[in-house]
Amino acid sequence: MIRARQLSTGQPLEWAGQTQDVWVDVQDLTPDDLTALRAAFVINRLALEDVQEHGHWSRAEVYPEHAFITVRSYARPAQMDEFTERLSILTFESAVLTLSTAGTRALGSVWALVGRESVNSPQEVTYELLDHTADTFFEVADALEDRADTLEEQVFQRQRQNPVAEVFAIKHVIAHARRLATEAREATALLGRHSTCSPADLVRYRDVQDSLTRAAGRLDSLRDVLSSLLDLHLSLQGQRMNEVMRTLTAVSVVFLPLTFLAGVWGMNFEFMPELKSPYGYLLAWTSFVVIGGALALFFKRRGWW
Repeated sequence: MIRARQLSTGQPLEWAGQTQDVWVDVQDLTPDDLTALRAAFVINRLALEDVQEHGHWSRAEVYPEHAFITVRSYARPAQMDEFTERLSILTFESAVLTLSTAGTRALGSVWALVGRESVNSPQEVTYELLDHTADTFFEVADALEDRADTLEEQVFQRQRQNPVAEVFAIKHVIAHARRLATEAREATALLGRHSTCSPADLVRYRDVQDSLTRAAGRLDSLRDVLSSLLDLHLSLQGQRMNEVMRTLTAVSVVFLPLTFLAGVWGMNFEFMPELKSPYGYLLAWTSFVVIGGALALFFKRRGWW
């Protein structure tokens, strides 16, 4: 599917090979579409190969015919899944050509902005597309931070729940997102460094690069937070284990003298005065209750249970 907009006015138009002051967007490129594009634009062969290659990661290059950048970002950033989308941008002197499989979030947002004061040239369209792409990484970081906060609350409130598996799942998503953001940043930096554009356009590219750097920094910080959360979970588990062992130790100490007395009075010696006394049974139970109660009260005041 091929659609086009007039950059100066932002109005949709029937594209018929016009290559001046126009944005041409191609989704789900077909052989017929490719033939029409090659007839209208001088597209570098290497760039065309990158566009058609599936699974290509972010990269940029400045060819004699045009500047080229392809960026990969998240299609559903709020859901924290690994489903990505790719947008390829070919920036000519007076036209911009975008190619994707089924559109992207950034493409849909910027398409409606064409014709405004700040979105009426190929370089400005390229900047807006890259800037909106960078925003998706901030959405991913926001969603991951919310999930990390929820996990932190669960670590304190649900003592029996083990968050280790989910923490490592989130760290896997973070590593994937950081890789995407870093590669998009390097591609944007390369485009701004080698493309022929005005100083204002260079400032825009640096702005995108800064946004991607900040997104990668937030992901790095979140990874450190999750590592600290794991350490906290292990520390709490160790503390709870110590409390359990302390309680068991207190119970054992309470019953230790009682077990000793029961063992002494259970010996089968003939001459034991307590065995013949009518108050021997009462004496034994009184000893058990007094000694056990005293030890239990002592440990209770010490906070051992």
